[in-house]
Amino acid sequence: MRLIEAYAEAVLATPDPESFVTARTDRIEVDLGGIPGDRHYGLMRPADVRYKHLYPRGTMIANRRQISLVSVEDNADVAGKLGVEAIMPEWLGANVLISGCPEFTLLPRGARLLFESGASLICEGENEPCIGPGEVIAEHCGGDAKLAARFVKTAQQRRGIVCSVELPGTIAAGDKVRIVLP
Repeated sequence: MRLIEAYAEAVLATPDPESFVTARTDRIEVDLGGIPGDRHYGLMRPADVRYKHLYPRGTMIANRRQISLVSVEDNADVAGKLGVEAIMPEWLGANVLISGCPEFTLLPRGARLLFESGASLICEGENEPCIGPGEVIAEHCGGDAKLAARFVKTAQQRRGIVCSVELPGTIAAGDKVRIVLP
């Protein structure tokens, strides 16, 4: 078993369930459905374009996208490649900003993130880059419409991960996180 020690630099939640953009908070409570009140909350969700080869759109499936995590290192790498000063986790709709785990987005499915305050998440895979966050980045970085499309390509394997909740609890800014690889 391989272990990586990291930190939760920030925790974020969606103040407006109609938007994916998040805002920082001191802590988030997670239960088996994710973050109560968050746009991605629930045990089930309708299948979308990511599952078009498996299920008709709208088919209710297990929600494996309850929590979105990004890393300081991946965000800095993408920002540098795009030529912008920074990419904020809020613009990506992230719920947790992690530091101390190089190549965070490449964590394998099944990796467990154990937070010192008690919550445990299971990595369900990469959060594939899409145009929505790219548009928010472009809006905050000068309005260049081409930047949104460039983000989608540039953020491949650097966009962060999605997780489901294995053990309910609290995730707080500053928490140590043990990442246990399968």
